[in-house]
Amino acid sequence: MMNAAALASRAVIAASPAIARRGLGVNHTQGVTLGIIAVYVVVIALLWNIPYIRWVLWPFKMLVIAFHEFGHAITACCTGGRVESISLDPHEGGVTHMRGGISAVTLPAGYLGSSFIGALLIFCGFDIVASKIASIVLGVCFLLILWWARKDWLTIVTILAAVGLLVGCWFIDHAEPLRFVVLFIGVMSSLYSVWDICDDLILRKVNSSDASVFAKRYGGSSQCWGVIWSIISFLFMVCGILAGLAAFKQSFAQQEDDSKHTIPTM
Repeated sequence: MMNAAALASRAVIAASPAIARRGLGVNHTQGVTLGIIAVYVVVIALLWNIPYIRWVLWPFKMLVIAFHEFGHAITACCTGGRVESISLDPHEGGVTHMRGGISAVTLPAGYLGSSFIGALLIFCGFDIVASKIASIVLGVCFLLILWWARKDWLTIVTILAAVGLLVGCWFIDHAEPLRFVVLFIGVMSSLYSVWDICDDLILRKVNSSDASVFAKRYGGSSQCWGVIWSIISFLFMVCGILAGLAAFKQSFAQQEDDSKHTIPTM
């Protein structure tokens, strides 16, 4: 028994470097995905600050604002509160009207919730099948937003267009483009969270914000909480990328073959 245990222990030790290399190594498919993420970061950063052209990102901004408000809403429900309505303003703002809940949880949940959703989408964007599952969850979230949101045409058209884009990608090359759409929305959601916190709380010092309300109730300054939430948001994004690298090692061809047998499409 001792010899068997010793041999098993040696086998685990011998295999550890191989496991480590598998987890940390980046294959060709993953390298392409990382390159696309880098391109998305640059493109979003440029479009965000170029006058007039930045309106190209407007529909996606509306979507991540919806994620922000959904973070408030879901944590309110989970902590005993009740959501009365969600408003998505045409000027890229949003507000969640709710009663009750634990404010220490619901206040940061907008920023951190959208960042966490972004990290999950980035993780799923490394694989076609995972992107299919993510797109279904996204569709449910969009329908919930439509249920709660103020019934203005802009909100309805934006969310329905996003749902249409996701559905359309299902029927192109066995949903291969879907992973890149999911990846873009994930990067957009993660970056929006960090940028919005820095822009509104650190640079512009907006008085009315989740962080300012949090600071009044629990101490500290809105800028301090903004920095903390920004760091957490960035870490979420990094964790999403690392998890994707560790979990999805299949090549493009292998992913497409898996997609043919998992929720198959034309």
